[in-house]
Amino acid sequence: MVAIPYEAIAFGLFALLTVASSLGVVLVEDVWHASLLLGVALLSVAIHYVMLRAEFLAAMQVLVYVGGVLVLITFAVMLVRQVPDDDSSGREVA
Repeated sequence: MVAIPYEAIAFGLFALLTVASSLGVVLVEDVWHASLLLGVALLSVAIHYVMLRAEFLAAMQVLVYVGGVLVLITFAVMLVRQVPDDDSSGREVA
């Protein structure tokens, strides 16, 4: 019986995580959840860089994309998001 190296198992798991979270970014309807799934996808790409022994690229992936772009998207979502008007009391607001 041939033993599967741990690197191949880790690559398969993180590749599945990358593809699943990327599909979630496209398919989910809530923008907030889509941005969180984008963060998961970008972090798993950084893990792929670590597995390729490209630590500098992994650090730049986390700093630039996860740290910068995802924070920018999060602020944009928080500023654009509309709170539904829940005035169920029936009173007029002055």
